[in-house]
Amino acid sequence: MNKMKKTGLWLSVTTLTLSLAVLYFPTWTPKIKGTNPIHVLEQVEINGTGHEIMIRGQDLDNPVILYLHGGPGASELPYAKKYQDLLESKFTIVNYDQRASGKSYHFFEDYSNLSADLLVEDLLAVTDYITQRLGKKKVILMGHSYETYIGTLAAHRAPDKYEAYIGIGQMADTQQSEMDGWNYVMEQAQLDENDEDVNQLKQIYEPIKQGQAFTPRDIVKRYGGASRLMDSPDTSFLGITFSHEYNMLDAIRYNKGIIYSQEILISEAMSRPLPSLITKLDLPFYFVMGDYDFMTSSHTAKVFFDQIEGNQKEFIAYKNSAHYPHYEEKQRFFDWMVDTFKQTP
Repeated sequence: MNKMKKTGLWLSVTTLTLSLAVLYFPTWTPKIKGTNPIHVLEQVEINGTGHEIMIRGQDLDNPVILYLHGGPGASELPYAKKYQDLLESKFTIVNYDQRASGKSYHFFEDYSNLSADLLVEDLLAVTDYITQRLGKKKVILMGHSYETYIGTLAAHRAPDKYEAYIGIGQMADTQQSEMDGWNYVMEQAQLDENDEDVNQLKQIYEPIKQGQAFTPRDIVKRYGGASRLMDSPDTSFLGITFSHEYNMLDAIRYNKGIIYSQEILISEAMSRPLPSLITKLDLPFYFVMGDYDFMTSSHTAKVFFDQIEGNQKEFIAYKNSAHYPHYEEKQRFFDWMVDTFKQTP
């Protein structure tokens, strides 16, 4: 074998080795300092499928937050610790990838039965697992974006399992929310004299009005309807691949899962909006909304909030934030969490 062929073979083997290393590189969540800390990333069989669960906190005696990522299918595990670092000092935070999402997407598993009701069943089973694992009677349920749909349904079905429910970027009447978003970005595009965006928005007006389409998320983001005080935390393929919690195989899972989940679950949320399903919650609940949120309209969330009967409820408006008020103004959110739940056992 001549020298050129040997070099080519060596390069091919090296490339293959590096590709496999990136693809299957071990994942973990970094250690956390504290008096009685926990930092766990684990795959657990719950309700008939493997769920990826991350638990982080400085003291296991602290109250527990069970956090539900958005999407559908948009895991927040790759960047959760960056934005939840303050909360980790006073709470134990549990993040998990829902069925068919992120690291909980399994290539050869049958997801033909995926539905909001199934995800609620998963959530209640995850709740039982977490309360038993961490020795708590109840946890604080916190949902973001689409997962407020699942979180609200779970809080309604099993209020005894939760200390409180917190909806951030709360879903409500999805069709009206999309119209609110369309009106906002159309006004901004006209002010910006962006003819391309104006024309695109005009073309999709009727489908949005009929509840058959969403206001394009790239346009919503462009005009500050997703985030304003920070860059959007949505992670790129490379960002996911080179996080501690994900490798390249997980990034592929993420992309496949989000496409599959959104195709099924978004249409269900459009046809079965929360205001048609829930008029009362038998536990303390809080909606935390950015005034500039046009991914899930703050206006429609307030209308929904006002119609829900409850003994203890609060609508909290962040006037400078959009869809991520808990990240955009995380010090304010942390202070509120501590003040609100400091008496939690």
